[in-house]
Amino acid sequence: MSATPPPPAEDRIDLRAWLLLLGSFALLMLAYFTLPLRYFGAHRPVFSWLLFIAGLTLLSGLLLGRVLDILRGTGRRPGVWLVFLICLSLTVFAATYYVLAGAAGEFIGLDTRLDALYFTVVTMATVGYGDITAAGQGPRLIVILQIVYNFVFLAAAAGTLTQRVRAGLENRMREPGGGRRHRRGGHDH
Repeated sequence: MSATPPPPAEDRIDLRAWLLLLGSFALLMLAYFTLPLRYFGAHRPVFSWLLFIAGLTLLSGLLLGRVLDILRGTGRRPGVWLVFLICLSLTVFAATYYVLAGAAGEFIGLDTRLDALYFTVVTMATVGYGDITAAGQGPRLIVILQIVYNFVFLAAAAGTLTQRVRAGLENRMREPGGGRRHRRGGHDH
């Protein structure tokens, strides 16, 4: 009886990479909740806006690169990178909202970092509960940029990632036995 060959390398789940992603996300959240973000903002407006624009440009380029890696079938762990870059994008927008909320009248209902993260996720999901409102012109501009960014980059990244997962599942289903591995001697082969 012959053993079923393992799935192609691109279809295997890389547990180490996903654990690294989880650790990276934990460090990202630790940095977000502890770094002195209010150093930026009204006291250094030009520097703050330039940093935001540079960060968003860099993230856009990195996301586009990972999407192209997936479409071409190149790159190391592009799916893991995409998930990390999406988390990083959300963190950048949340930090920006938190910094902007430090100035009076810019936001209504956004007082804490958790509020800013919540507002970012709600905006990304296009839910818009209305409990937090961008009142100033700067926050409204950032909300518009986030919505455009979500439609262009995050939607492309999520769609490409979904396409990759679907292709991997279809490949597994085409394997003999419907993707189930044959067991011999108590071990998967």
